Amino acid sequence: MLTLSIFAVLLILLVIDVPIAVAIGLTAIAFFVGMGQSDFLAMLPQRMYSGTTGFTLLAIPFFILAGNLMNTGGTTTRLFRFARALVGHVPGGLGQVSVVSSMIFSGMSGSAVADAAGLGQIQHRAMVDAGYKPAISAAIVAGASTIGPVIPPSIPFVLYGAITSVSVSRLFLAGAIPGVLMGLAMMIGIWMMAGPRGLPKDPRANLREIAISFKEAFWPLMAPVIIIGGITTGFFTPTEASVIATLYALFLGFFYKDLKVSDLPDILFVSLKQTCGLMFIIATANFFGWFTIFERIPDALITQLTAMGATPAGFLWIVIAIILVLGCFLDGNAIFLITLPIFMKLCPMYGIDMVNFGVVMTLLIMIGNLTPPVGMCLFAVESFARVGIWKLAAESLPYLLAILAVTILCAFVPEIALWLPNYVMGAA
Repeated sequence: MLTLSIFAVLLILLVIDVPIAVAIGLTAIAFFVGMGQSDFLAMLPQRMYSGTTGFTLLAIPFFILAGNLMNTGGTTTRLFRFARALVGHVPGGLGQVSVVSSMIFSGMSGSAVADAAGLGQIQHRAMVDAGYKPAISAAIVAGASTIGPVIPPSIPFVLYGAITSVSVSRLFLAGAIPGVLMGLAMMIGIWMMAGPRGLPKDPRANLREIAISFKEAFWPLMAPVIIIGGITTGFFTPTEASVIATLYALFLGFFYKDLKVSDLPDILFVSLKQTCGLMFIIATANFFGWFTIFERIPDALITQLTAMGATPAGFLWIVIAIILVLGCFLDGNAIFLITLPIFMKLCPMYGIDMVNFGVVMTLLIMIGNLTPPVGMCLFAVESFARVGIWKLAAESLPYLLAILAVTILCAFVPEIALWLPNYVMGAA
């Protein structure tokens, strides 16, 4: 009963448009005061501070900055041209190009919103100019952008690793195959819709165009190789990789002369605002997580699930249902921060691998990015597509179902995600 009351209050605050960070903190404070335990509010500053000082979390602002630098520096244009030369002639044409270019860009930014807001504008403009209906184009962009946090590097994986103490390197590797499966599922969906919806395609590119576009995109294409290669070989940690990604993005911008020194203050300020907003949510959510543990909510749930005779498969279906519902109302990072302190206590009880669980959770919050009223990718794309949020959500349904299919597959066949990290780093 206490658990339901806590989450009911939290959802009410969110529905009446209280900012996420404030709603999370207020819920914990209200229940401490209401249960006569206001003395524990002295822990609020300490828990907020400790929640944002982990070394792993240093990767988040640098990956955010790297994504913003690449979007400003012209890297995205070169990647899109190369992807167009490769698959622009396939049924679905520029829709296929959008997915492939997003898969490549995913190896650099680690953020769905960065992908949607930066590369997404180039994709959308090209598709509309080629004769795509704006809503169809916008839906493809929104769906493809969700690949960003699954193919490494990934900001959600960094956050998950910081909360659960799971190896971020293993999480990065575990996301590679599911991320590729996401892309393939979307490409198949676009291929199937190409004929009935009259989606145009490009003429097949000649070898000269492929060679020229590859030459222009070569250094951007090396970014994932450097980042992931450095992590897997142990040359640097995922946190250090975020700094390398930022420096490399800066190098590319100046190398191609697409980035000017005068652009840097604006890019830094935008990155700072995005980082501060996320870190404030992390800070208050850390106090909320400590509150749930203090009130022994995970223990109560364990007792209830045991009494129900829930199986590992049953538990996973419960998790999928909970996250799909929360994804309609909460940002993905907030979902991680609210639910993981509870789920991480339950997973060992059911013998669920925490690396694979991280992949499944990340896939689930990507579905949340495509579900209104709080679908972050929908809002990022709507900001420039102007097709209406509900129309965009309806058009995005095939891509949402594609992600859901991959999610269920990974949840019940964990070897899909675990094969690569076990092969490269050995069994955990």
